Order: sequence, then structure tokens, then C-alpha cells
Amino acid sequence: MQFISEQRLDDGVLEREFTLGEIPGTLWTPRSAAPAPLILMAHNNGLSKGEARLVARARHSAAHGYAVASIDAAGCGDRPRSAAAEQARADLRRAMQAGEPVDDIFESFVGPLVEKAVPDWRTTLDAVLALPEIGGPVGYSSWTALGIRLAVVEPRITAAGFFAGGYVPRAQREEARQVTIPLLFLLQWDDEGNPRQRALDLFDAFGSKEKTLHANLGGHTGTPWFEAEDGSRFFGRHLK
Repeated sequence: MQFISEQRLDDGVLEREFTLGEIPGTLWTPRSAAPAPLILMAHNNGLSKGEARLVARARHSAAHGYAVASIDAAGCGDRPRSAAAEQARADLRRAMQAGEPVDDIFESFVGPLVEKAVPDWRTTLDAVLALPEIGGPVGYSSWTALGIRLAVVEPRITAAGFFAGGYVPRAQREEARQVTIPLLFLLQWDDEGNPRQRALDLFDAFGSKEKTLHANLGGHTGTPWFEAEDGSRFFGRHLK
């Protein structure tokens, strides 16, 4: 793990860019000298770790005492993308805009993306937890499909916050029953890209004994900022 840049932000948070083999990432750590609990913060379906909403949430969490790591996993952000994946992404956007069925396209694109991303995230988790300023435990926040898979295969993750999970691959819908860690599930009631009933069915499928659903009016990118505060309280109960 090699740090390639760092800056101290106005709120005292230290932001460092790193590389881990072919994996580029960012690590935010709080001012506190004590080892901090860790949140893995994943972007959605091929977006970048530098996406503005993710960075804002990461800085907010770090200011509240958490270390936050985000990466561009295989096929995401600035990393190489296959022509087939780019065509599937374009087909998915077109079908959704036209109101056409998207399940087959979604499976061909997002299913492999999740499978390729999981090893990169586990490698990153190994490296970040080896740093003396980070002590665990570990939480996960953001992309639902990836989060389900990680929660099933990675026992070090002890709590998770999932965003807008209407569309997830069939494999992850089946794995949802194996997810037993505490969950906070955010749903945008008018999300144009995630059917409401599918999201509700997925929430019902999770095997967790503690799971909370927060539903807010608005579209996909309209999650109210106060949910960041609620997320901090949720992780505070389980990571601190």
C-alpha cells in the first residue's frame, strides 16, 4: 500500500490517496490519535471514488471519528473497462429511459461487476486494517449489491448501510437471507432507477434480526442530508 498524496482538511480530517497494486483508493482518517473504527464506502455501479456525494459522506463520517476507505474496484472509476461492459451500461441506460425490461441487461453487466469488485475490496480491507491508526471494527456503506456479497463472504464487516436496492443481481437477492448483521436500508420513494416494491421485497428478505428501513420522498439522488447524521448514529451503536 503506497500513499501518493495527502492533505489535512479544514475539519481536521486527513485525506490520503493511495495505490494498492492496480487498485487506486482514498483513505480519510479523523484527527483523533486513537485507532479508529473503519467504514468501507463504495460507489455505485462503476462510478468513481471521487464522486462528489461519496466524498461528502466520507468526510462527514471521518469528522465523526471513523476512518473511511473508498476504492475504484475492477471495471469502475478510472480503471480499464471492457467494450462489452460499456455496451451493456449504455444498453441499460437506454432501456431504463425507454421503460423497457432491464433484468437481462442488468444481470450481464452488474453481476460480473460485483464478482470482480469483491476481491479488490477484501485486499483493501487487509491493507487498511494493517495501519496502526485503524483498529476496527468494520462497517460498510453504499452500493447494495456489492454490500450484500461482502457481508456474506467477509466476517470482519459487522454492520452495513445500504442505498436504494431495488435492482440487485439474482445471486445477491438469494444471498440476502444469509446477511445477518445489523442493517440500515435507505429507500428513495420515487427512485426512477430502483423499483420501490423490489426494494421492499429485498428488505424483507434480509436475515438480520436488527434491520431498519428509512424511506424518503424524492428521486435516486435526493437522499436527505440528515440521513448522514442517522448513519453516524447507526454506526456509533455498532462500531464504537
